[in-house]
Order: sequence, then structure tokens, then C-alpha cells
Amino acid sequence: MLKVAVQMDPIEKIKIAGDSTFALMLAAQERGHRLFYYTPDRMSLAGGKVLADVAAVEVRDKEGDHYKLGDVVLADLSTMDVVLLRQDPPFDLAYITSTHLLEHLQPKTLVVNDPASVRNAPEKLFVMRFPQLMPPTLLTRDKGAIERFRKEHGEIVIKPLHGHGGAAVFKVAEKDANFGSLYDLFYTTFREPWVVQQFLPAVAKGDKRIILVDGVARGAVNRVPAENDIRSNMVRGGAAAATELSTREQEICDTIGPELKRRGLIFVGIDVIDGFLTEINVTSPTGLRAIAKLGGPDLASAIWDAIEKKRGG
Repeated sequence: MLKVAVQMDPIEKIKIAGDSTFALMLAAQERGHRLFYYTPDRMSLAGGKVLADVAAVEVRDKEGDHYKLGDVVLADLSTMDVVLLRQDPPFDLAYITSTHLLEHLQPKTLVVNDPASVRNAPEKLFVMRFPQLMPPTLLTRDKGAIERFRKEHGEIVIKPLHGHGGAAVFKVAEKDANFGSLYDLFYTTFREPWVVQQFLPAVAKGDKRIILVDGVARGAVNRVPAENDIRSNMVRGGAAAATELSTREQEICDTIGPELKRRGLIFVGIDVIDGFLTEINVTSPTGLRAIAKLGGPDLASAIWDAIEKKRGG
């Protein structure tokens, strides 16, 4: 039996039908592990110890009555066997700071995913290490560079470098009267560079989320955008459909898998459109419940198999 602390968003607000953190908690509880819950704002660092106000938690797969908390106590997180780093982005300074705090727990406590690797592998930056697998992509905030890219590649997509959940993703035509205003909006809103990517029309047929466990592809779901939308994220109206990996998609996974394993990134979700890798999601990947509901494998259990193997649970 392992003592497992789950660092996550407020548990009362999650939508359990599609929440991968909740799936991991259910699977851990079924295996007899003890669960503890806290939100990242309840952490502190003092005297070399990472402390948090935690509560023992029991979970049940019942919408509206999905958890029961025990009394809140101040705990030294190094007494935990495993900490699940599962709060959702934004990947901001608060998120980054939490990874620094969690590093103090290692190696005694296993943090999943490894906090230093999470910090050093932002979804839309880490993927740029594999340009041979990607569509033509540019990171910049320079207008001239974007205009040259548009001239070469035609229709493009512009999105925030540290965005999430499909927010602020725009398709821009090769000749688009809105481009100047969109550029001004991004320039005043986002200080960091933006992702500029060749538009892939095949996104209309789906954006595949593939789950890798300790570097190995274990399951996938195809997310089909709603009508008149290019965003396939299920929180933006995308529909989940059963799928299998193509030869090209397996090649992508085989290429990036060893690096994910080396970095201690046990639970990763990658996004693939028309055989092109677009993102590597390491902060709080989703997709476990959707895959299971469509008749796919129980990947929450596969993740716990990997964790127990590393931790000796």
C-alpha cells in the first residue's frame, strides 16, 4: 500500500466524467493505496521541508457525490510515497514555483510527472525538439517573420505558446483582413513568442490524443472538432471517437518515447493531426476516461503499474 498525495485543482469543481486525475484516484483506491488531497496554494517550504495542508480523501464514481474528505492536517510531503502533480495549467510562475518545491521531495518521494522535467518541457516548446515529426512551425512575435511564413505556407494557425484547452487558437488565411488586428491583440496580450503553424485541413477528421505510459504508446482517442470550429479539445465541443494508431503514429511514439522515459515523464499525452506531431502534453494530460468509455484499455491502471514498479508498491 502506498501513501499518495494528489496535488490538483479544487476537487469539488472537477467534472468526473472526463477527468483523468479522478480516474487515477479511483484506480489507486481500488489497489488499496491511501489517498490524500491538497491544492497547490496550500503548499509551503520551511527548513528544507515541503509542507501542505492535506486531507485524506475517498472517491466514488458518482456525479455530484464523488468525494469525501477527512480532517485537514499539516503534513510533511516527504512522508508520502508518491505525489501526483495534476493541477491544470496555466503554466505560469505559480505552476513553475510548485515544481521547484516538489523537487525537494526527491528522491525519497516519487513525483509524477517529474517536476523538473515538467518545468523544462512546456507542451509547445518541448515538441520543437522533434521538428522532423511536426508540420512547419514557427515560434515568434515578429510580424515580418509571420508574414514570410504565411507567404510560404498559406493558411496558418496562431496560438499562445503557453495556452491550454484550445483557448485563443486562431486560423488565419493567406490573405486575411483580420491579421493586423489579431497581431496587435496577441502583441499586447502575450509577452512571450507565439506558435505559428501551417494549418492542417485534416483536423476536420480529428486530432488524435495518444497516451504514452513510461515512454510506450498505450491507447488513443480521436477528437473531432465541432462544426465551424478548428479546435478539437473536448472542453471546446470536440467529440470523442474510438481509434487505433497508424504506422506513422506508432513511429512518432517510438521516436519520442525513450526521451520521455529518460526524463521521468510517466504519463504523457501527445497530439497528432494527419500524421504530424503538434504537442507533447506533460503538465496534466487528459484522455484516460474517454479512451476507457470507448472500449479502450484501462490506462489509469497501466499508469499505476508503472508507478508501482518504480516505487516498489
